[in-house]
Amino acid sequence: MNDAKSTSSEGSAAGSFSLRPLDGAMADEVERLLSGRTRDIRLTGDLRRRYDEKSWRQTAKVIRSWMIWVAFVDILTLALNAMLLPRQIVLTMVAPACLLPPAAILTAIVWSKPRAAAVQRASLLAGMCLILLSVALVGVFAGGEFYERHLSIMLFVATSAITIFSVPLAWTVAIACYALCLYFILQWHNPILDAGSVVAATLFFSCGIIATVVARRTMNILAQKTFLLDCRDQRRVAELADANARLERLARTDPLTGIANRRWMMETLEGLWRNDRETGVVAAMLMCDIDHFKALNDKLGHGEGDRCLVKVAGIIQSCVRADRDLVSRHGGEEFLIVLPDVDEDEAIAVAKRIRESVEAAALPNPSSGVGPSVTLSVGVALKSALDADISLANLQHEADMALYRAKEAGRNQVCVFRRPYQAAPSATEQIAARR
Repeated sequence: MNDAKSTSSEGSAAGSFSLRPLDGAMADEVERLLSGRTRDIRLTGDLRRRYDEKSWRQTAKVIRSWMIWVAFVDILTLALNAMLLPRQIVLTMVAPACLLPPAAILTAIVWSKPRAAAVQRASLLAGMCLILLSVALVGVFAGGEFYERHLSIMLFVATSAITIFSVPLAWTVAIACYALCLYFILQWHNPILDAGSVVAATLFFSCGIIATVVARRTMNILAQKTFLLDCRDQRRVAELADANARLERLARTDPLTGIANRRWMMETLEGLWRNDRETGVVAAMLMCDIDHFKALNDKLGHGEGDRCLVKVAGIIQSCVRADRDLVSRHGGEEFLIVLPDVDEDEAIAVAKRIRESVEAAALPNPSSGVGPSVTLSVGVALKSALDADISLANLQHEADMALYRAKEAGRNQVCVFRRPYQAAPSATEQIAARR
């Protein structure tokens, strides 16, 4: 592919890279590349950096494994030669053979973690030059039949590296050119070959090397195309997840007030009931209703009625605990509030604060029978863990009953539902709860 400037960004955590959704410009570039011919794919800029980050771990692992294996084979071959060949020939092989293991091991160390692009490029190319030179010089120093044999082995080593190293095309071409030039120069000085044989052999091996480079280029292009397809799929999955999240929010949110709707509240309450506790108050339920709301709509119009609902919903939300309490629009002008883990005094205090805040907002309702502004009636029902037989439907019915009583008593007040076995409040407590 193109001569990329890096196989990994300096200091990037390539080992833990995860494919992130693309921004708009990169997504357009991905679509453009995929819509054209595969052989014309060229990754540049941010896309190239993302590809290098994603592929670095696998590329580095292959390079390290290859380097270690080549060093092992070199040492093993030298040991076998020491046992099988004459001592004089073995001694000529030792010096050039000892050049290979340090070069391979140092290259493997450099590729053990992400480094600057220049460092990785220099280490790989220098390491390959020393490795190929070491293999070639072993034959040159040994002479005779070993001369041409080791030069052929050197080309085989270069070919194997080109085949498995998924590096930029420029690096691959550099390794190929170096191997062919080294082969030609050393063969030219081979005393047992004439010039014609050297040229013919070099051309023959050049065809094989060039075919290997072309195959490596094709594999790089296919790998980059796979990366582009992954990027597109990742973006589509992210878009689908975002669309599903929006649909879920729409399904659970009242479109006018922006607070939860009745469906979401019921689902949440069912979960709360399943996680009941052994002692203490589990929840208080507040049913709120805007007094004379129909008269407001008839007098001021439905637009003003909608604005009133939005403002009242905002006031209610400002009076409860944002991280724990639940608020939903339960019907036309009704709101349901659930206060987990509160006692009766706390529930009544919240209900009074909501009622007083709505009244203090002085939202106009000239047709109200209570006063010139919007008011709220609130019914309160409580469930303790001791009330094992009180279901969610029962508690909601009790909150409705308390709201009904608040309206019967004159509206704009708070009323608490009390079960027959509960102690009746004093007259003072009754007056305080209603106000």
